[in-house]
Amino acid sequence: MIAPCPLATKSSLGRNSLLAALPAAELDALAEHLVLVPLRVGETLHGPHARSHFAYFPTTAIVSLHYLTCSGASCEVAGVGNEGIVSVPLFLGGDSTTTSAVVQTAGHAYRIEARLLREAFGEAGELQRLLLLYTQALIVQISQTVVCTRHHSIEQQLCRWLLMTLDRLPSSELLMTQEMVAGMFGVRRESITEAAGKLQRAGLISYRRGHISVLDRAGLEASACECYALVRREMHRLLANPG
Repeated sequence: MIAPCPLATKSSLGRNSLLAALPAAELDALAEHLVLVPLRVGETLHGPHARSHFAYFPTTAIVSLHYLTCSGASCEVAGVGNEGIVSVPLFLGGDSTTTSAVVQTAGHAYRIEARLLREAFGEAGELQRLLLLYTQALIVQISQTVVCTRHHSIEQQLCRWLLMTLDRLPSSELLMTQEMVAGMFGVRRESITEAAGKLQRAGLISYRRGHISVLDRAGLEASACECYALVRREMHRLLANPG
């Protein structure tokens, strides 16, 4: 296992929006318990129905929350990047959930022990309020993912997913295979190949093995369904100016 980086620095803490929104006193107190750790693609942070011992505030990594059926099929219900926290049940009191948290994009996150997060949450300060607001935003994302999967085309879903992923990355290029995307959507790889091909022919993206580059973000937004804009708007409403 890759060794964690033990020191929390002001600059890297600010890469997570929840941590950046904390008052200085609360952030300083919490920073004593935060450990910057590398997250690798495919790494499982917690499985279904398993008690999680840590929560994670991603800075550069993206984590996929997905559900695995009894038949072995799976699909993503939400993604978590530098806007949020992984392991919401820890501070809500449920300890575990039915979904798994798997690293989609490699990077870093600040890790904190479950017990210490619950203690900080129980102090009823700004951290508690921010985490509850984020939980509401996460519920909106999960709900809209269900609607999108049921009522919109694979092409529209791919546009939504690409845009949401871009919002969490510093560049316009994604390291992601079509097989991985298909697994998150719960569809055959051929469906993703067809949808990606349409977007590439329209000049919106460029795709080569394992790399997806967005060439025309405005065009991608125009091709997406309303789900992307709704989730982004709610996230901004709840967390951009939480006071």
